Amino acid sequence: MNDSTKTSATPGLAGERSNGALDGPRVGADSHLTLHYRLTLADREADVISTFGGKPATLQLGIGQLAEPLERCLIGLGEGDCRRFALPPGEAFGPRNPELLQRLSRAVFDAHTTSGTVYEPGDLVELPAPGGGRYAGVVKEINDQSVLFDFNHPLAGQAIDFEVEILGVL
Repeated sequence: MNDSTKTSATPGLAGERSNGALDGPRVGADSHLTLHYRLTLADREADVISTFGGKPATLQLGIGQLAEPLERCLIGLGEGDCRRFALPPGEAFGPRNPELLQRLSRAVFDAHTTSGTVYEPGDLVELPAPGGGRYAGVVKEINDQSVLFDFNHPLAGQAIDFEVEILGVL
């Protein structure tokens, strides 16, 4: 991604291409959208996820289907608009929180995972949460006594480039 095509994460700034009719539908806080989007790690220019070249995404804003900072980038865009937003470290998915590095005893870990499965650093593991929910963490270290998990979002603390093409707004 070339720096000359990036905009700040502030909605309404000039972007790559605006084909949306001024009187056409615009993205609002609870809009239903069909769009192509790409998330890229800014320092590596490697796609984390992209719908370009494939099936577009359909989602509703305001119900947690997309991170709130990414939703804010979309507000005011119209059908046909294409934009790139450069989000500084920690803005898109929050800062890294050292308190979300948690060590579990191996006995607790084994009691809540599938018997016989071999886990390694880098594996994403779902565990039961109090109240019946589930939460996921990435194994950072594992030994006979304990397992160190990182429960931060995998993109927390990262600078992210967010590229969108709005295909439809309801």
